[in-house]
Amino acid sequence: MKDFEELDLKVKSWFSEAQNFIFKSLKNKINVSTKTDRTDLVTNVDKEVEKFYISKIKESYPDAKILGEESKKNISHQDEGLLFIIDPIDGTMNFVKQQDDFASMIAIYYNGKPVLGYILEVMKNELYWGGPAFKKVFCNDIQLEQPQDKSLIEGLVQICFPFVLKNEFNAREIAAQSSGLRMYGSAGIEYIKVLEGKCVGYLSKLRTWDYAAGNILANTLGLSVVNIDENKNDVLSSKVVLISTKKTKNEILSIINDNLNS
Repeated sequence: MKDFEELDLKVKSWFSEAQNFIFKSLKNKINVSTKTDRTDLVTNVDKEVEKFYISKIKESYPDAKILGEESKKNISHQDEGLLFIIDPIDGTMNFVKQQDDFASMIAIYYNGKPVLGYILEVMKNELYWGGPAFKKVFCNDIQLEQPQDKSLIEGLVQICFPFVLKNEFNAREIAAQSSGLRMYGSAGIEYIKVLEGKCVGYLSKLRTWDYAAGNILANTLGLSVVNIDENKNDVLSSKVVLISTKKTKNEILSIINDNLNS
């Protein structure tokens, strides 16, 4: 694979079409159903956007592997060639209840290695993109700089609601030692806050499609990405992920380890 610029242009055109479809769908009745429980929602829009991405990928790259949130397949990220990981609507609850604060994401691997990640903050029309293929990260046409390496006490931290509710991974102490706790309800949005330096860390249990694009962008910007729960370092497995500045990573891991050893 040599022409990542052509691939990048195609992906951006797909996002533009998908965004227009999502905007139109907000004017109509959205069909909502549940998956694992009452808070795990899926809509007709999720399914249609994913079908659209898959059709475009197959049209341009018929040999590519595809993993989508609504169309899971047993594949290995170590396979040769292109792998696309799709999250059509990230933050479906926000999409349904607020019609705001949701994202659409695509991650691309080539021969087992991450090359490009994309997070579209749909309602703001802001596309965060980049990766090792370009060695840069952008918001639309503006290049992002590596966030300042702030400590936990200097910044806001994001932790998923179940961790705080049950105090898993000593989440309440992590929040107490920060400048404040934030929850946005969309992994893509949470990643963006760290990429832009607006939050110093994000801790959550995430599935492949939740973290693939964000991890590519975070690593490219020199941020720390850590698997907390010791799962195999496989892009296709669910895991507890901490994305943060390096100082915040050390402090959060120390708080988690202190709790485990007490």
